[in-house]
Amino acid sequence: MDQLHWILFFSALLCLVRALGASSGDADPIYKACVDQCEKTGCVGEKCFQHCKFSSDGKSIDGPWYLQEPLYLRWKQWDCRSDCRYHCMLVREEEREQLGHKPVKYHGKWPFWRVYGIQEPVAVALSALNLAMQFHGWLSFFILLHYKLPLRPDKKTYYEYTGLWHIYGILSMNSWFWSAVFHSRDVELTEKLDYSSAVALLGFSLIIAILRAFNVRDEAARVMVAAPLIAFVTTHILYLNFYQLDYGLNMKVCVIMGVVQLLFGRFGPVLLAIHPAGSYGLWDDVEFRTASLLKKIK
Repeated sequence: MDQLHWILFFSALLCLVRALGASSGDADPIYKACVDQCEKTGCVGEKCFQHCKFSSDGKSIDGPWYLQEPLYLRWKQWDCRSDCRYHCMLVREEEREQLGHKPVKYHGKWPFWRVYGIQEPVAVALSALNLAMQFHGWLSFFILLHYKLPLRPDKKTYYEYTGLWHIYGILSMNSWFWSAVFHSRDVELTEKLDYSSAVALLGFSLIIAILRAFNVRDEAARVMVAAPLIAFVTTHILYLNFYQLDYGLNMKVCVIMGVVQLLFGRFGPVLLAIHPAGSYGLWDDVEFRTASLLKKIK
């Protein structure tokens, strides 16, 4: 457990350092010239894009809505700028490979090939795998509470954090779902949804970490702890969506919340002696607290 906490801590710092750096690929003059030329002509070399249509003032147009294909047929298509960037990236990376240079990032992403219109198939697969694991974990948690452990006479669980962990499971699955969507199609809407859901998950994780570390059971005390954090996370999400999508600021906020959460998770249970075994998992916590409450009742 100690090694895991330190690995997560240094990984968070490493992510912060990487996030503050710019991509060298999109700053390449040859790449930029290729994209500019493509946006004017609609072609990269001999490859041209039919949806790169231009009006008399030079703006891209797609024609009237009744001449366009429906969304369920257009899902694999991209707009003119995206196609120009993608194919210019492939051409430039091929040139770099012939010169013996290593691949570089373009607009913050490595040069991956699209698969059936999916921008980053490996990242989508990993996000989908995480989504499936989170669903399996949430379902196992539900079965443990409602079918393997005793319930109160009113059919409610003895575990005091049941509702909070259900919310955490929903936020976690929501975060990985939008991560998969974002990596399959990187547009402004999917990017904001991905970032917002990740921030919401981290913020709620921090709330749970504090409540568990200090063994907060009173509802009024929980509200007093959660309210400032919810207000901060909500303000940050609104700032990202409606004012400025500041990647550096968002990464700093996420790293700080993650590190604080790790500190509470690592030292809280040990210092307050909530559990005799010190550092432990959620399933152990559920069984231990349920057994303790049953002993008090008997």
